Amino acid sequence: MKNHDNLEKMFKNKNLLELALTHRSWVNENKGTRESNERLEFLGDAILEFVVSKELFKNYPDQEEGYLTALRANIVNTVSLANIAKKLEVGASLYLSKGEEEGGGRLNTSLLANTVEAIIGALFLDQGIIHASRFIKQNILSEVPNIVKQPLKDAKSRLQELVQAMGLSTPKYEVVEESGPDHAKLFRISVVVDGKRWGEGTGKNKSEGAQEAAKKAIENYS
Repeated sequence: MKNHDNLEKMFKNKNLLELALTHRSWVNENKGTRESNERLEFLGDAILEFVVSKELFKNYPDQEEGYLTALRANIVNTVSLANIAKKLEVGASLYLSKGEEEGGGRLNTSLLANTVEAIIGALFLDQGIIHASRFIKQNILSEVPNIVKQPLKDAKSRLQELVQAMGLSTPKYEVVEESGPDHAKLFRISVVVDGKRWGEGTGKNKSEGAQEAAKKAIENYS
């Protein structure tokens, strides 16, 4: 696999790449062999957000915080990262349990996106922030020119993309609670996917509350 070979060439310590490609389902079937990639994913997520934030801050000096936040969200969302994983053919190299593989794990959007973050974390541990940044710039930030040409997607749109990629039903938004006087009401909104509550948000109107709920759902399930 050419792209796997390319990934291997990025690492001095090949064991770190192996760890980054190890899903927890494989660990459950091979206890005592090694840990899963979840700690690397945690680290890589922070590094990815830092590097992307730094580059956007530098390259868009006239844009306000709100625009930069929305642009960053469109760059590092689950669907975008999964697309990067597919280009790199990460799915073919994953260590998965038989059940996870039979369930389509090698094409699972959330799983692929998490693995990209784990690879970034592994690159950081292997050779530091410069090496990790190079990977992010080449594979993720290279998409920015295309992204900025399109209308930035809000949280509800990004959640809709995410659930579609996961093969789930359209999110439904429900008013859980209304509080406060008429001139200063607060709406607590819940977002439900396939009968499960994915997140809640609060806003001064239903639309704002729904956006916050969608944002929380993305954080919980990506």
